[in-house]
Amino acid sequence: MSTTVTPGAVTAVPRNEPAAPAARRPVAADGRRPLWQRVLFVSALVGAAVIFMLPFVWLVSASLRPREYVFAPGFLPAPFAPGNYAEAWRAVPLLTWLFNSVVVGVAAAATVTISSAWVAFGFAYFRFPGRNLLFGLVLATMMLPFAVTMIPTYLIWSKLGFVDTQVPLWAGNLFGSAFYIFLLRQFLLSLPREYFEAARVDGASYPQLFWKLAFPLIRPALLVAFVFEFKSSWTDLLKPLIYLRNEQLYTLPRGLKVVLDRFGYGGEQQWEVVLAGSVLATVPMIILFFLAQRHFVAGIATTGRKG
Repeated sequence: MSTTVTPGAVTAVPRNEPAAPAARRPVAADGRRPLWQRVLFVSALVGAAVIFMLPFVWLVSASLRPREYVFAPGFLPAPFAPGNYAEAWRAVPLLTWLFNSVVVGVAAAATVTISSAWVAFGFAYFRFPGRNLLFGLVLATMMLPFAVTMIPTYLIWSKLGFVDTQVPLWAGNLFGSAFYIFLLRQFLLSLPREYFEAARVDGASYPQLFWKLAFPLIRPALLVAFVFEFKSSWTDLLKPLIYLRNEQLYTLPRGLKVVLDRFGYGGEQQWEVVLAGSVLATVPMIILFFLAQRHFVAGIATTGRKG
């Protein structure tokens, strides 16, 4: 029996082809979350923003009402009485207190930012025995409450003759702050060390490393420290209560205490004046935040990426 092979006939040879990929979950073309998650997230943010804004909205509304309607329910200033701000401006030297707060706030923020940056640069750049232990001791000072050091600090400033001056309100920041040292050190550790080593090879001194190289690179973190300390100084009442006696040296928080004593509890019950003064003291900080918002958020986002 013979088998005839037809010319041109080709037998298919099976090949090992890759298996079809498993079905994947579809991903949005723009890489964003599903719509319902974004809606839920934005709704939560808006709700939280409204909750946090309600006290300030009520403050502004109540400050624009006549005396008998200050504590009336609702958020609309009806009847409308914008003259409360003129009355508050005439009743007390708000302009003087505002200027004092700006001077003290800028001095306190600038001194603590520069001094803390110097110490943070030392902890981030130099390698020496006991560095971590020393840094831990610096951080441990944050556990000391202000009440523990309040009396010794007052005695020091009293011996130096600075009581009833604005110097104690900001000069203590010349020695830095443990919180800002930690904040700036974390930012400095995120910078490539090769930058500094290359500058050292080129003959740069340590002060030049800080001022010409590190200082421009950590500007967002410096702005965060500056804004934090300026806000802390702007709202500080305890130090002005301890050190200031002359009304012309008062900062805004100390001046608002005078307004509260004179027109609020135990006084003339002119709450519209107290609330108008509170709004005038709050608005500058809101303006400062909006002016520095972009750099402020960038500094918060990039600080602490490296431990």
